[in-house]
Amino acid sequence: MANTLDPMDLKQIISLHLDGLSNRKIGATLGISRNTVNTYMRLFGACDRSLKELLALDNGALEALFPSHTTIDNERYEELMRSFEGINKARNHPGFTFLHHYRDYVQTAKDPYGYTQFLEHYRRKYAKTKGSMKLEHDPGKELFIDFAGKKLHIVDRATGEVIPVEVFVAILPNSQYTYVEACRSQKRGDLIACCTNALNYYGGVPKAIVSDNLKSAVTRASRYEADINRSFKDFARHYNCAINPARGYSPQDKALVENAVHLAYQRIYYPIREMVFFSLADLNLEIKRQLGAYNDLLFKRKEASRRELFQSVEREYLKPLPGSAYELKDYRRAKVQKMGYVYFSPDKSY
Repeated sequence: MANTLDPMDLKQIISLHLDGLSNRKIGATLGISRNTVNTYMRLFGACDRSLKELLALDNGALEALFPSHTTIDNERYEELMRSFEGINKARNHPGFTFLHHYRDYVQTAKDPYGYTQFLEHYRRKYAKTKGSMKLEHDPGKELFIDFAGKKLHIVDRATGEVIPVEVFVAILPNSQYTYVEACRSQKRGDLIACCTNALNYYGGVPKAIVSDNLKSAVTRASRYEADINRSFKDFARHYNCAINPARGYSPQDKALVENAVHLAYQRIYYPIREMVFFSLADLNLEIKRQLGAYNDLLFKRKEASRRELFQSVEREYLKPLPGSAYELKDYRRAKVQKMGYVYFSPDKSY
């Protein structure tokens, strides 16, 4: 610390800060280094007392809290800063949450800060979130689907090979009731199988399925009217619903499912990050367990869970499932040869 300050200087810093002056202006007004003001303001923020309470203390009590012969001699604050180093290393891991690491911090800290103070000390390192308009969604109208950008993995028990697998996410936007499933690929067969499982999970069919412009769903993307894959059209016809692909380069069209993917990282990816699975069935069994807990979490403002909102509101708006599951059809264009036969290339037969 460039300067050592007596209690009267500290009270002047607090008073000017409460008057709305920046640290730079406080330093210029009092003839104190801006870095010194910054350091003391950090110490004030780490203290249990508010600035007004500090201002009301007598000089002796204030000097005891912030001795002038030291820089940042606050063991509690330094302990918090050390915990942030570990948090920074895990910051980019899918499913990262401050609450998870705060719980770890509380278990190891001698005198832990409250969660609000914990976040306040960390918040200055992160950009502000941009605001956006809240969209209203009619119950039972749409089902948003997408594949997560990050994959999960299974291990071949015989060879030890780590095999990446795709993760399918579906969400009913009104209740935000979510379905998650791991599958081998994003190919048409896997996409349709996941959609079938999702509709069975919900026990009904929405009026429309809103998909991203996946090659397995959309043959030709368009800003105005996309060309839907013929098998996917058949699937929609079988379940008596429509397919509405999101517009290209329009992330607002699928913002809700993108958020559902992000929450899947937090609530599913992160808790199972250290588990090893030897089959897709085992992985999906654990996903189903984590998904149940996730859908049962209460919304803070609505005082109800996703499952409760689905059961009480959205479920009755879904159309009933058909009597039989959809069977995947494969369409091929072929030319009749001179001998009167058509060659079917997938089976290499006539």
